[in-house]
Amino acid sequence: MFQSVKQTKIGAILIAIIFIIATLAPNVDAQRRYRYHRPPSKTKHIAIGTAAGAIGGALIGGGKGALIGGGAGAATGYGIYKYKKHKYRRYR
Repeated sequence: MFQSVKQTKIGAILIAIIFIIATLAPNVDAQRRYRYHRPPSKTKHIAIGTAAGAIGGALIGGGKGALIGGGAGAATGYGIYKYKKHKYRRYR
């Protein structure tokens, strides 16, 4: 009984030490490199959305589900592209 209590205390102390070390770690923002931000690619967003939708639809509903999922995924990919394009232009 006393061994399990002792092990619990040791485990709690180790977790507390890990949290203290993590909070005392230096800020690493100074090491960040800023690069030129390219605008988003419409083709890439639509292709990834179509593939993800088709795979999800095929797993759920077979062949017809893959077709519907592909269409929904393409529309979602286009929507994400439009959102990112607007976000990129706004902060330019």
